[in-house]
Amino acid sequence: MADYSIHVLEYSYVPKYHKSGVLYGAHNQGYVKLPYCYVLIKGRGHVALVDVGYNHKDYGKHLADKFGVENWRSPKVVLAEMGLTPEDVDTVFISHAHFDHFGSVEDFPNATFYIQREEIEKWVWAMSLPDRLRWMMIAVDPSDILRGVGLAAEGRLRTVDGSLEDVLPGIDLHLAKDSHTFGSMWVTVRNDGKATSEDVWVLAGDLVYQFTNLKNDGSVVGVDTMYTPVGLALGSQMNLLLATEEMMKQVGYDDRRVIPIHEEGLADRFPSRITGEKLRISEICLADGSASVVA
Repeated sequence: MADYSIHVLEYSYVPKYHKSGVLYGAHNQGYVKLPYCYVLIKGRGHVALVDVGYNHKDYGKHLADKFGVENWRSPKVVLAEMGLTPEDVDTVFISHAHFDHFGSVEDFPNATFYIQREEIEKWVWAMSLPDRLRWMMIAVDPSDILRGVGLAAEGRLRTVDGSLEDVLPGIDLHLAKDSHTFGSMWVTVRNDGKATSEDVWVLAGDLVYQFTNLKNDGSVVGVDTMYTPVGLALGSQMNLLLATEEMMKQVGYDDRRVIPIHEEGLADRFPSRITGEKLRISEICLADGSASVVA
């Protein structure tokens, strides 16, 4: 039994991203393609997203240009490939508030948003600091934080303290404090609905960029493979590693079930197709009775 279909939807990409930004310590090892994606979770009468992409105007577009992002498409265009509109989305889980995850909130007028309290509060604090500390804001659009506060004023923002089980049936939220950001969050889907599930998927946000973060060459320290954190951490690399261990534990150490959304190699592990907009849809799993959208 599977309650939810899960798809990773690419909405833009960086064609040449320094590998050291993806894999800590991979200096002078060239470039990788970095897809920008969000995750669609559909089932049990819900249409949910993990993250919403970036706001392709004003400072959001400035950041995208700075990072070399290409081929941006709006949520309306991306979701149309799934037979959906942004208005159909009822729930959004924000993994963290970097611009490419928390930007397009205005496109989802009917959604309730979930974010870790630590995340939204600390970004407001960071915005108040002197300019000499602005490195903290290197990947944040301050307007996104203000839009998040606006969601709270509208009664559409739910702040989470740590872990929260069954925010939707079989879907749990978990905090990775002081890791990639102040309050990064991962989403766990127990797709058979059981408390002790045999069908678990972890949607990792930016706690894991690519599969190499889960299984990297460990020969330098005398092991076959080891966790290696992502290249950008506002908090500590240690906390990233500990969060990785918790995510892997939830899936019985089956790295195929921890889904990194910046991973070009999803197409090598899961059924995928390229849309007319030259963006990828990866089909992670299907709910019972659901037809494939990539076949």
